Amino acid sequence: MQVIETFSEKDTFQLGESIGRGAKAGEVYALIGDLGVGKTIFAQGMAKGLGIEEVVNSPTFTILQQYEEGRLPLYHFDVYRIENVEEMEELGYEDCFYGEGVCLVEWADSIEEVLPENFFQI
Repeated sequence: MQVIETFSEKDTFQLGESIGRGAKAGEVYALIGDLGVGKTIFAQGMAKGLGIEEVVNSPTFTILQQYEEGRLPLYHFDVYRIENVEEMEELGYEDCFYGEGVCLVEWADSIEEVLPENFFQI
Protein backbone atom coordinates (compact mmCIF):
# COMPACT_ATOMS: atom_id res chain seq x y z
CA MET A 1 0.00 0.00 0.00
CA GLN A 2 1.27 3.43 -0.92
CA VAL A 3 0.77 6.18 1.66
CA ILE A 4 0.74 9.81 0.58
CA GLU A 5 0.30 12.48 3.23
CA THR A 6 -0.73 16.05 2.59
CA PHE A 7 -0.20 18.87 5.04
CA SER A 8 -2.24 21.71 3.58
CA GLU A 9 -5.53 22.32 1.80
CA LYS A 10 -3.58 23.24 -1.34
CA ASP A 11 -1.68 19.93 -1.31
CA THR A 12 -4.89 17.97 -0.66
CA PHE A 13 -6.67 19.77 -3.52
CA GLN A 14 -3.75 19.14 -5.88
CA LEU A 15 -3.63 15.45 -4.97
CA GLY A 16 -7.34 15.15 -5.73
CA GLU A 17 -6.87 17.01 -9.00
CA SER A 18 -4.02 14.72 -10.04
CA ILE A 19 -6.02 11.59 -9.24
CA GLY A 20 -9.04 13.04 -11.06
CA ARG A 21 -7.01 13.54 -14.24
CA GLY A 22 -6.14 9.85 -14.29
CA ALA A 23 -9.42 8.43 -12.97
CA LYS A 24 -11.22 5.82 -15.05
CA ALA A 25 -14.88 4.88 -15.38
CA GLY A 26 -15.99 2.43 -12.72
CA GLU A 27 -13.45 3.49 -10.11
CA VAL A 28 -14.59 4.03 -6.52
CA TYR A 29 -12.61 6.20 -4.12
CA ALA A 30 -13.38 5.69 -0.44
CA LEU A 31 -12.55 8.75 1.66
CA ILE A 32 -12.01 7.89 5.31
CA GLY A 33 -11.03 10.31 8.04
CA ASP A 34 -12.20 12.49 10.87
CA LEU A 35 -14.28 15.62 10.48
CA GLY A 36 -12.24 18.44 8.99
CA VAL A 37 -9.34 16.41 7.54
CA GLY A 38 -9.98 17.53 3.95
CA LYS A 39 -12.33 15.00 2.35
CA THR A 40 -14.35 17.71 0.62
CA ILE A 41 -11.21 19.62 -0.43
CA PHE A 42 -9.96 16.38 -2.02
CA ALA A 43 -13.36 15.98 -3.76
CA GLN A 44 -13.12 19.53 -5.13
CA GLY A 45 -9.67 18.80 -6.53
CA MET A 46 -10.81 15.53 -8.05
CA ALA A 47 -13.73 17.26 -9.72
CA LYS A 48 -11.38 19.81 -11.24
CA GLY A 49 -9.16 16.99 -12.50
CA LEU A 50 -12.21 15.47 -14.18
CA GLY A 51 -12.95 18.80 -15.88
CA ILE A 52 -15.94 19.69 -13.71
CA GLU A 53 -16.38 23.46 -13.36
CA GLU A 54 -19.39 23.34 -11.05
CA VAL A 55 -18.92 24.19 -7.36
CA VAL A 56 -18.46 20.98 -5.36
CA ASN A 57 -19.68 20.84 -1.78
CA SER A 58 -20.16 17.89 0.52
CA PRO A 59 -23.64 16.44 -0.06
CA THR A 60 -24.22 15.96 3.68
CA PHE A 61 -28.00 16.33 3.53
CA THR A 62 -28.69 15.09 0.01
CA ILE A 63 -26.22 12.19 0.46
CA LEU A 64 -25.52 12.00 -3.29
CA GLN A 65 -24.58 14.75 -5.71
CA GLN A 66 -24.02 13.97 -9.39
CA TYR A 67 -21.82 16.03 -11.69
CA GLU A 68 -22.18 15.18 -15.37
CA GLU A 69 -20.21 17.93 -17.12
CA GLY A 70 -16.67 16.53 -16.92
CA ARG A 71 -14.91 13.96 -19.07
CA LEU A 72 -16.55 11.35 -16.80
CA PRO A 73 -19.54 11.72 -14.50
CA LEU A 74 -18.68 12.13 -10.81
CA TYR A 75 -20.96 10.59 -8.20
CA HIS A 76 -20.12 12.23 -4.87
CA PHE A 77 -21.57 10.51 -1.79
CA ASP A 78 -21.46 11.70 1.81
CA VAL A 79 -22.70 8.70 3.79
CA TYR A 80 -22.13 10.16 7.27
CA ARG A 81 -25.88 10.03 7.97
CA ILE A 82 -26.53 6.62 6.38
CA GLU A 83 -27.77 4.16 8.99
CA ASN A 84 -28.08 0.95 6.97
CA VAL A 85 -27.45 -0.67 3.61
CA GLU A 86 -31.09 -0.31 2.60
CA GLU A 87 -30.63 3.46 2.45
CA MET A 88 -27.76 2.98 -0.01
CA GLU A 89 -29.97 0.69 -2.09
CA GLU A 90 -32.69 3.36 -2.17
CA LEU A 91 -30.10 5.78 -3.58
CA GLY A 92 -29.25 3.32 -6.36
CA TYR A 93 -25.61 3.08 -5.33
CA GLU A 94 -24.97 0.07 -7.59
CA ASP A 95 -25.74 2.14 -10.70
CA CYS A 96 -23.09 4.62 -9.55
CA PHE A 97 -20.48 2.14 -8.31
CA TYR A 98 -20.68 -0.02 -11.42
CA GLY A 99 -21.58 2.62 -14.00
CA GLU A 100 -19.73 4.83 -16.45
CA GLY A 101 -18.57 7.41 -13.92
CA VAL A 102 -16.23 7.80 -10.98
CA CYS A 103 -17.50 7.50 -7.40
CA LEU A 104 -16.18 9.39 -4.44
CA VAL A 105 -17.55 8.29 -1.06
CA GLU A 106 -16.97 10.40 2.05
CA TRP A 107 -17.17 8.44 5.34
CA ALA A 108 -16.91 5.21 3.33
CA ASP A 109 -15.94 3.16 6.38
CA SER A 110 -19.61 3.23 7.43
CA ILE A 111 -20.69 1.30 4.30
CA GLU A 112 -17.77 -1.10 3.84
CA GLU A 113 -20.11 -4.03 3.18
CA VAL A 114 -21.36 -2.48 -0.08
CA LEU A 115 -18.06 -1.16 -1.42
CA PRO A 116 -16.85 -3.02 -4.50
CA GLU A 117 -14.03 -5.52 -4.14
CA ASN A 118 -11.56 -3.15 -5.80
CA PHE A 119 -11.68 0.40 -4.50
CA PHE A 120 -9.14 3.05 -3.63
CA GLN A 121 -8.93 4.11 0.00
CA ILE A 122 -7.98 7.74 0.55
